Amino acid sequence: MNAPYQGGSAPRSPSYYSATIQQESDYPALRGTVDVDVVVIGGGFTGVASALELAERGLRVAIVESNKIGWGASGRNGGQVTGSLSGDGAMRQQMRNTLGSDVDDFIWSLRWRGHDIIEQRVAKYDIACDLKHGHLHAAMKPAHMAELRANFEEAQRRGMGEHVTLLDAAGVRGQLASELYLGALKNTRNMHLHPLNLCLGEARAAAGLGVQIFEHTEVLDIVHGAHPAVLSAHGRINARQVLLAGDVYHKLEQGKLGGKIFPAMGGIVTTRPLGELATQLNPQDLAVYDCRFVLDYYRLTADGRLLFGGGANYSGHDSRDIAAELRPCIERTFPQLKGVEIDYQWSCAMGIVVNRIPQLGKLSDNVWYCQGYSGHGVATSHIMGEIMAEAITGTLQRFDTFAACKHIKVPLGSKLGNPLLAAGMWYYQLLEKLR
Repeated sequence: MNAPYQGGSAPRSPSYYSATIQQESDYPALRGTVDVDVVVIGGGFTGVASALELAERGLRVAIVESNKIGWGASGRNGGQVTGSLSGDGAMRQQMRNTLGSDVDDFIWSLRWRGHDIIEQRVAKYDIACDLKHGHLHAAMKPAHMAELRANFEEAQRRGMGEHVTLLDAAGVRGQLASELYLGALKNTRNMHLHPLNLCLGEARAAAGLGVQIFEHTEVLDIVHGAHPAVLSAHGRINARQVLLAGDVYHKLEQGKLGGKIFPAMGGIVTTRPLGELATQLNPQDLAVYDCRFVLDYYRLTADGRLLFGGGANYSGHDSRDIAAELRPCIERTFPQLKGVEIDYQWSCAMGIVVNRIPQLGKLSDNVWYCQGYSGHGVATSHIMGEIMAEAITGTLQRFDTFAACKHIKVPLGSKLGNPLLAAGMWYYQLLEKLR
């Protein structure tokens, strides 16, 4: 027997996102027996995006979610859609064995595929999620500027010159009322949005195509074999294929998946509405994150608040006072906001993979899994949803490229894995200081 998909029908976090939902979900719990082609476990971006892709291909699909659609990190993150891939260096090294000289082109195209999927989906299904373009990747020391210059030159070589501008310190001050940065790479291809409204909107689109969605339905076990199924306390879903897409929030299939992914808690706050000050601080309405390994990230909300996240708690436990932890970072970035009221604070569990490569694979002939975006999930989850839908319907090339990557399995799971992650982060932060 597997440990269950966890959550226990907990309420949504008291976040800015949950306070500004366009249309809350209200799907039933599973009762009785349902028959479909594919059952997806997990109602976050990976599960919903995969289900929508499969429904668009004509398959009968069901989603089972322990809490509510978008309850986890999909509905609580920083809302930035960028071309950054966590683990791209490790991807390049491992995927070269499969792709050879095409590996650089594969990774480059992967960087931007999520943007296309999200933009097209928002337009096709008329999803109101405050989608906007514009992003700064900001440098805090000379070594960062060298990295940004290399990224800028690659973008130019690959035909993205119209979207990228390399800024010096004065150029950044023309975009942000902050003295913190030495320079930045401005990218108008990157986007930011309200992630919970996007996830809920995609779920509505999927339901409109016939996807059956069950909330407040804890999965107790996955039945393998010729006739796979998903079992809950009050129902059963029979399917030809099962996709486990619960990321770090479940404890299913620990015999094979245990010790491969670990929770890191990210904290986010939003200020009171800033009125005209919001436009003064960020007149171009850009999303921003810096170049550090453990970074700060922020943007303005649709109603003119500063949404600010930073750091990460690698113990796997929530911070006690997120606002107290992030206020010094806010005031260092924007001294104009000293003492500003914080209206919302919340955290989310990010699924961290040791080598930062998303984990795609099969647990048996017709049971698949997809997880582990290491803090870069908004765009990456949509890419992986497309890849998983391709694989389940018989096109395996991109899936096989990821499935061939080797991953570290840490003994004793999170008991050892989270302390190792914390030690690793300390090491990388030390290297950051020495750069």
